[in-house]
Amino acid sequence: MIPSTKKVQSSKKLSKIVEEQKASGRRIVFANGCFDVLHVGHIRYLTEARSLGDILVVAVNDDSSARMLKGEGRPWMNEADRLEILASLSCIDYLVLFSDRDVSGLLRLYKPHVHAKGTDYTVDNVPEREVVLEYGGEIAITGDPKTRSSSKIIAQLASQTGPQSKKE
Repeated sequence: MIPSTKKVQSSKKLSKIVEEQKASGRRIVFANGCFDVLHVGHIRYLTEARSLGDILVVAVNDDSSARMLKGEGRPWMNEADRLEILASLSCIDYLVLFSDRDVSGLLRLYKPHVHAKGTDYTVDNVPEREVVLEYGGEIAITGDPKTRSSSKIIAQLASQTGPQSKKE
């Protein structure tokens, strides 16, 4: 069950909210991801993304698209749990689930001022780059260097090797 919170919206309702926020002169930043096992790299990515504007919209892969991207056995946490955890973060204003391989459709719908991606990307290889440039948006790479990942954490837990090294 999807958590009942004002932060979690349908794509249609969020489209209206984004338009209202833009009409009020607010700068919209858009980020996305699976957020399967939330870690400090995610927090740094989202916090820096939020600093680039007034409203942070985060699109979250639903269970089927997370499985498509990450493989069988994923996600470890279902979409409702992931949304509830993300909704508790003060840097996030709105959340929306999506089921596609990338967020091109949502970017075309919302046309945010900034599309933020993590440091595993460059401005030149963001999958939705052409869409963002098409409507005149900006691309920002945010967060710390990609030394953490949900996949690494899951593999470590699965092999029971102990806590992550403090060097990472």
